[in-house]
Amino acid sequence: MYNEIDITKIDTAQEPPLAEPERQYYFMAKCREWTDAFAKEHGRRPQACVVNMGCQMNARDSEKLTGILEEVGYETVSDEHADFVIYNTCTVRDNANQKVYGRLGFLHSLKKKNPGMRIALCGCMMQEPSVVEKLKKSYRFVNLIFGTHNIYKFAELLFCSLESEEMVIDIWKDTDKIVEDLPAERKYFFKSGVNIMFGCNNFCSYCIVPYVRGRERSRKPQDILREIEKLAADGVVEIMLLGQNVNSYGKNLEMPVTFAELLREAAKIDGIQRIRFMTSHPKDLSDELIQAMKELPKVCHHMHLPLQSGSSRLLKIMNRRYTKEQYLRLVEKLREAIPDISLTTDIIVGFPGETEEDFQETLDVVRKVRYDSAFTFIYSKRTGTPAAAMENQVPEDVVKERFDRLLKEVQAISKETSSRFEGQTVPVLVEQINEQDPDLVTGRLGNNLLVHFPGTEELIGKIVNVTLTESKGFYYLGELEGN
Repeated sequence: MYNEIDITKIDTAQEPPLAEPERQYYFMAKCREWTDAFAKEHGRRPQACVVNMGCQMNARDSEKLTGILEEVGYETVSDEHADFVIYNTCTVRDNANQKVYGRLGFLHSLKKKNPGMRIALCGCMMQEPSVVEKLKKSYRFVNLIFGTHNIYKFAELLFCSLESEEMVIDIWKDTDKIVEDLPAERKYFFKSGVNIMFGCNNFCSYCIVPYVRGRERSRKPQDILREIEKLAADGVVEIMLLGQNVNSYGKNLEMPVTFAELLREAAKIDGIQRIRFMTSHPKDLSDELIQAMKELPKVCHHMHLPLQSGSSRLLKIMNRRYTKEQYLRLVEKLREAIPDISLTTDIIVGFPGETEEDFQETLDVVRKVRYDSAFTFIYSKRTGTPAAAMENQVPEDVVKERFDRLLKEVQAISKETSSRFEGQTVPVLVEQINEQDPDLVTGRLGNNLLVHFPGTEELIGKIVNVTLTESKGFYYLGELEGN
């Protein structure tokens, strides 16, 4: 979609430019020379596999990595038996780190059979100094390691790695740099994520994200809108605006712009039919944003509003900067303005010092809000965060018992709440052939629920009207209108 610079016309005999993104296109041209030589020697293009292990922000970063790899001449595949494998890692919970170490053991066995194989690691996990030290000591077979702040340098780092037999490590502690107009290869032709900001300033006491993603920095609105216009011209009908906290978008710009103002401008772009966003922090959810959601038909009536805990006491220790009562008032405002809004959330069980009374407060919020769905997590101690050093860590058996109770409550309410649209005819974006039944297609409602209904591949990427005939709790069965 981008191809702002034709790499076939770049003179790689010259010194690399200092300005971005020209510098990265120069290194794409250098990498292309390497892949061309590989193809000549082996009679095929080298294969690359990008494995995304994290959130939607990571998924969008992985599309950028894939776009650069394809631009330099790699054939991208989903099989890790490839010539180049890159893991885009997550570190929100400890089990995400353990998964990476486990997969590296598997890759090591593959590399022993194919010594020319190259392995790269990037993403949030690489921003932890202890992780990098462990990789340097115990995983010397990894070729390239970089973090979240310099992902735009991937072409340059890839070239350095291809030219070196040593482990290449390039980790930045922080940055204020945003580089536009680099290639990206979307997973879906009809929808796309759009980064509007990077980093986080909230420093919730349990969360490692501000330490690995850095401080908030917003893209210029004109750059965001230009990207959306290009996506629309390329056939995209749905966009998701992405940020660690989209509600605080624009505060650090030279000419401040609110997220609601950005939404209104994005909604003016022809071709875009649906706009989603995540994630919203309750402390920054403004009346202006609620009004924009109400007035803009393109903005989906779905809000992901992380709760984390229903206890005002714990919320203060978590540094969430709202109370239970303030959260419930926000929900009231949303439902008053947008009666059919679907609300989803994140909840942590077992935060240090959580009592049964605190947990009951969480259950109380779940019962009052009646979420369409909730992501429930057992507290994961992340080294380097204030919560990791707190006393009164909750015993594992107590946490597990509370988690099971919460999950049971959430699922029962979600099943009832999600069925309220049964019998209605609603617009659905068709996303794929159903994975279990090839005679069905799977689409997504504006509220983010899935519906399966009879259809063919020709419907993929189109928004069609579907009658929701039967609720199955967390998805619907339906019929295409007119059939």
